[in-house]
This record gives sequence, C-alpha cells and structure tokens, in this order.
Amino acid sequence: MKKSVNRKETSKRNPKDDKPKIVYTKSFKVARSDTLLEFLLNKMDLSRNSTKSLLGSKKILVNGAVVTQFDYPLAKDDEVKIAKNPVSTLPNRRSKAQNIQNKPNPIKECVIYEDDVFIAINKPNGLLSVQSDNDTESAYKYVEELLKARDPKLRPYVLHRIDKETSGVLVFAKDIKIHSMLKMHWNDDIKMREYYAVINGKMDEKNGIIKTYLKENENNMVYVAKSGKLAVTNYETVKSNGQYSLLKVEIDTGRKNQIRVHLSHMGHPIVGDDKYGDGVSPIMRLGLHASRLSFIHPLKKELITLSAPVPKEFNNLFK
Repeated sequence: MKKSVNRKETSKRNPKDDKPKIVYTKSFKVARSDTLLEFLLNKMDLSRNSTKSLLGSKKILVNGAVVTQFDYPLAKDDEVKIAKNPVSTLPNRRSKAQNIQNKPNPIKECVIYEDDVFIAINKPNGLLSVQSDNDTESAYKYVEELLKARDPKLRPYVLHRIDKETSGVLVFAKDIKIHSMLKMHWNDDIKMREYYAVINGKMDEKNGIIKTYLKENENNMVYVAKSGKLAVTNYETVKSNGQYSLLKVEIDTGRKNQIRVHLSHMGHPIVGDDKYGDGVSPIMRLGLHASRLSFIHPLKKELITLSAPVPKEFNNLFK
C-alpha cells in the first residue's frame, strides 16, 4: 500500500522539532455533555484525589490539548486521552500570553461568521480541524485561543471536521447546549454541503450522482464495499480542459473521505490526493474546498448559509 506523504511538510521538516511520541494508557470518546473531572471519575477506577492528580500532572488531553481544569466542559464526540507521562509542552504549542501578545492568531482573519452561539472560519488548507498527537497546529486550537482571549471561560465545540488538506467552511459551536442540540440531529439540520473539486481528466457524464457503500479498514483507508455505509455524492462539471476538470459537488451523506473516495472510484481522483490518487497536483495542494454549508439555526429557526470563496488557483488552472 502506498504510504501517504505530504511533500510540502516533508521538505520543511526540522529534525530539531521532533519530540518523543506521546504514549497513552487510555482513550475515551465523550457520549454526552459532562465536566472533565466527573467524566474521568465515571470512566476510571480511581479516587477523586488520584484523578485530580492526573489533571494536575498534565496527563489529561482533550482533543489533543493538555487540560488541567477540573470543571472543563466536555461535549459529545470530544476525545479524552490519558498520557503515560506528563505532557508539559507539545511541539509548536505556545503559551496563552505568547499567543495574545507576541504572535497574531492566523485564524483571526479567517472568520466568516459569528454570533452568540456559533463561529465559522474559512479553514486554510494544510491545517488540521482538530490537533493530533503529531501535529498540534489546528483550527480548533486557534479558535479556542481567539475565544479565550475575550473570555477565559469560553471554548469551541466541534460540530464537524474537514480533512487537513481541504480548505473551506468549518463551524464550531460556542455553547455546549447548542452543540448538543445540533449533534443529535446534525444530518437532519444540515440542508447543504457544497464543495469544489479539481480532478484529473474529465467525467464521462457532465452531471451525475455517485452512490455506493463505504467502509474503513484498520489502516484508516476508506473503500467501496457492499457492507459499508451508504454514501451519496452529486456532481456537476463547471469547467474542463480535458486534462483537468473543476466540479461542483454536493453530498447527501457526510462519510469520511467520501468525495475523495468516490471520485477516485470513478477513475478521476482529486489532484494532490496522495491517499486515493497519485499525489501530483498542478496547483500545489489538494484540489478540494468546502465552499458552502447551510443549516437550520437552532435558536433563530432560520436557514443559515455560510460560504467560503473558491480558491483562485482552482479557477486559474482553466484560464
């Protein structure tokens, strides 16, 4: 199996930045809203003092970030991990004071919508939605810094994710109750998920619907399988020069890597996709952008449509 390699990151990698890999003893996914201390007490056979000690020794991570706050609010689908050793500093992790005083928050200029309960950004490609063990730079982290700079009690809540190399609309809730309401009926409340994709070659039909069942294997590769989950992708060819095509895509289902797998399955992988294609890209990035997301606002009961303009390099390829 071809190993996924990000050419840009490989060329910029500095060996001095390498850190020992974090070893985890336990990992949990939050099923419903809770506070961190109470969640840990329910999940682990430890006394309250021992659990507090884990928090104080910086062994508890939530969505990849160390948390020591006992009453830290948890929401559905948050990831809580317990490290074997204290995680005092993570690679590229800056202190709150440094974030606010010394270096501008790169997400500040990417905010496309905000109200009392939501904040949405146009996520740059190359940035994770939520940080991982190996990469602590993420949209979640920067949005959290942005909110905490205003009020230390604020935090974002993850509603959905888009791939690291995909750019575009990414929405976080700012209120845990709103987050819970939306997560319960996310697929019902979402009315449109629109993307633009630059693919290799030209689709046989200008417009069409791709409907298959998708599964994920132990290597995190998603593939077409009869026993998988239904995935429906609608596409329309916007431009084509024979060698490449620009598609407008709407998905009825939000399966992992759905668009990338479907287009690869049709014989026209997205440019720059080194997981489901050859990784070659004339635009020096993955050719996938989340352009529009529409959903029913749980308080206003109105349709909210959030948009992020199609990257210039997508259209420039066809001039």
